[in-house]
Amino acid sequence: MKQYHELCEYILKNGANRQDRTGVGTIGVFGYQMRFDLSMGFPLLTTKKTPFRLIVSELLWFLKGDTNIQTLVRENNNIWNEWAFDNWVNSNDYTGPNMENFGIRATKDEEFRKLYEEEMETFITRIKSDNDFAKKYGELGPVYGRQWRDWKRQDGESIDQIAQVIHSIKHHPHSRRHIVTAWNPAEVEHMALPPCHSFMQFYVQDQKLSCQLYQRSADVFLGVPFNIASYALLVHLIAKETNLEVGEFVHTFGDAHIYLNHLPQVEILLSRTPKSLPTIEIPEKSIFTLETSDILLKGYESHPRIQAEIAV
Repeated sequence: MKQYHELCEYILKNGANRQDRTGVGTIGVFGYQMRFDLSMGFPLLTTKKTPFRLIVSELLWFLKGDTNIQTLVRENNNIWNEWAFDNWVNSNDYTGPNMENFGIRATKDEEFRKLYEEEMETFITRIKSDNDFAKKYGELGPVYGRQWRDWKRQDGESIDQIAQVIHSIKHHPHSRRHIVTAWNPAEVEHMALPPCHSFMQFYVQDQKLSCQLYQRSADVFLGVPFNIASYALLVHLIAKETNLEVGEFVHTFGDAHIYLNHLPQVEILLSRTPKSLPTIEIPEKSIFTLETSDILLKGYESHPRIQAEIAV
């Protein structure tokens, strides 16, 4: 994963300091590209432990067209909780303490962070057990899964972009239209978070499937290791579905940034030597019926996890 280390080093050397919506501040660059030859191993970061199970369950959640966090939290995947939590604490039904400006306050006030965590635990317990509550407050709006599997047309019909691109790859492999987009200008304002990894294009050559992702905004320390592995896994899944081998994953960035409170952790990561990449095993099942437990990671050895704050 030297490509990821090179991205971090490039930002530290060339990045500009910028303010952001969380109030934490970032150092970042605009425009960068990494390439991964997927035949050389699965690109799961080894210089800090990266939770593969969470990556798999989130991707399969997207592929099922789901937009409610209940599915994820029942698999102990909490990576989307903050945005759904905001729906609840900003509603008329919420009677607890003021949770506004979490990102700013939590970096300065330990007592507030503990209070936030207690309220979040209450929220997640209700999401898991109360279907009506989950339906009302676990919904994130028309985020990735909706756009990938159920893009609404003006005439009321819908487009299943994933099924469409799989059909296109099978029947017109050299087409230049193997595209899936999550950026829907008509619905962005209704999403809990506008799509960061927003546009992908697939490419077939010599019976190998490659994919290029355009990511408009990238939290390099926390988010990008997930994004690399998620889209590499998607290439593997669609390649298997279309009877192709894997080629390259090309990762192109718009705003690539490191939060200022992550800089010490990035220095720790860069001091470590990458280990050998693992491999994955995927069963003979449809891409739309896979479960998290179906996809196996083999030979993953990593340095210990590095804790870091989430800026929201």
